[in-house]
Amino acid sequence: MGRLPLETGSKAIAARVAQREEVMSLTYAIVETGGKQYRVSPGDVLKVEKLEGQPGDIVKLDRVLMISDDQEVKVGNPTIPGASVESTIKNHGKDKKVIVFKFKNKTNYQRFKGHRQPYSEIEILSVKY
Repeated sequence: MGRLPLETGSKAIAARVAQREEVMSLTYAIVETGGKQYRVSPGDVLKVEKLEGQPGDIVKLDRVLMISDDQEVKVGNPTIPGASVESTIKNHGKDKKVIVFKFKNKTNYQRFKGHRQPYSEIEILSVKY
């Protein structure tokens, strides 16, 4: 099978360049919550460790480690003072079950245990600094 021909006209190239610039010009931040770090942009939906609050509540994430926009990159030491990320809780849930199996040889010792980690699904509304 041969390759499909790419559009090579000037309009097609300009459209691809504009699309790439649009993707590259997004504002994003690195936030820490639940002992983990996440790269977030406005409109992102992600699962984080369970947060206090009900679905629909607005949550302010204050531990912002880095912010990048079109002009500059700000890096905190360890956080950026005054920076925050606003998000809304979409729902709460539990992850897939993880099975923990303990076994000791020659002693007839076997233990099964399951664990489902609770999480909150949040949608990022804005990055403020």
